[in-house]
Amino acid sequence: MNLNVHSTSLFADDLVFPEAPRWQGNRLWISDVFDRKLYTFDRKGDRALVHDMPGRPSGIGFFPDGTLLVASSENRKLMKNVNGQLVVHADLQDFATGDVNDFVIDDSGRTYVGNFGSDLMKGAPAVPAQMHVVAPDGAIRVAADDLHFPNGAVLTQDGSTLIVAETLACRLTAFTRNAGGELADRRVYADLGHRKPDGICIDAEDGIWVACFNTGEFIRITRSGNFSDKLIFGGCSISCTLGGEGGNTLFCTTFYGKFREVLTHKRLGRIYQIDVDVPVMQHV
Repeated sequence: MNLNVHSTSLFADDLVFPEAPRWQGNRLWISDVFDRKLYTFDRKGDRALVHDMPGRPSGIGFFPDGTLLVASSENRKLMKNVNGQLVVHADLQDFATGDVNDFVIDDSGRTYVGNFGSDLMKGAPAVPAQMHVVAPDGAIRVAADDLHFPNGAVLTQDGSTLIVAETLACRLTAFTRNAGGELADRRVYADLGHRKPDGICIDAEDGIWVACFNTGEFIRITRSGNFSDKLIFGGCSISCTLGGEGGNTLFCTTFYGKFREVLTHKRLGRIYQIDVDVPVMQHV
C-alpha cells in the first residue's frame, strides 16, 4: 500500500506514560498514568498540574457542558470534576473485571468505557472483557461483551457508529448505535494484522488515527477501510488526538522504552505534534 509518511516535532517530554490526550479549552489534557498525574499543556508545551490521581488516571473526556471526566483506572471508577474536586460519577467495581481504561462520551452525556478484562497488571491471563455504558445519571449497564481488551473508542460524526480498538485482537471493531445508545451489528472495521491498537481519534472525514502500541506507528484509516497515512516512532505508540487552533494538529503520545521500564517510572514519555490535512470532527 502507498502511504503518506510524515515527520513530526517534539511538543513535550519528561513524562512517564502520557495517555488519553484530549484538546479542550484551548489546552491539551493528558493523563500521565504511572506518574499518577493529570496535566494540561498550553500551545507552547508548558504544563500545569490539574490533579494528583492515586488510582492511576487513564481515559479523559468532557461532558456536553464541558465538565471533565477521568478514569481512575485501578479503582475502577469514573471521576468528574465538581468545583475543582474529583467526585465519583460511576463506580464500576462490581461491573468491570479489569482496570477501567479509555472511553468516549456521546452528545447526550452517555459514556462508553472499556476495561482490561482481568488483572493484567498483576500477571493474570488475558480474558475477554465487556464494554459498559454509563448514563448521565451514573447508571451502568453492559454495552457489548467478548471484547479483547477494549481500548480507545470513537463515534462517527453522525453518532450512528461506535468504533473501539480491540488491542489484543489487533483490530478495530464497529457497532451500529440506535437512538437509545444500544449497540448492535458488530463487525470488524479494520484488521490491523500484527498491530495492536491503543488510543484512537477521529477526524472530520471519519478517518481514524490509530496508535499502534507494539510497532511505534500511528496509522490513519479512511472511512472505506484503507490505510492513508503513517507516522513512525520508536518505542511504544500510546494515543493521539486532534486539536490546536485550526483543529488540524495531531498530538501523538509515546514511550521511548520497554514497557517494563514504565513500571520503574523512567521518564521516557513524549508528546509529538504534526499538522495534518483533515481537522478534528464536529458532532452535529
